[in-house]
Amino acid sequence: MKIEILYFDGCPSHERLLPVLEQMADAHGTQLDRVRIETVDEAERLRFLGSPSVRVDGRDVEPGMDERSDFGMTCRLYRSAAGQSGVPPREWIEEALREAAGPPTPD
Repeated sequence: MKIEILYFDGCPSHERLLPVLEQMADAHGTQLDRVRIETVDEAERLRFLGSPSVRVDGRDVEPGMDERSDFGMTCRLYRSAAGQSGVPPREWIEEALREAAGPPTPD
């Protein structure tokens, strides 16, 4: 399992999210990769939906994002029941980690 944070320099939300992701990666015994996006071409190639984007095993943690195609160099806003934020809700990341881990193995 792998957690990725995709970001570009100049968008401050990724720095606020980084300590949370580091703690979650440690708790799950997985790696955290930082992917800095530098060009619009790179944003399109990597299907970058804005900074910060969080992926677990290559899938965006925000539900329903597989169908989006508005890739580019923008600061990302997340909308959830808690309101609007520049970082995804922790619950979305935890759910993505649970899904990636698969069902628990029987004892």
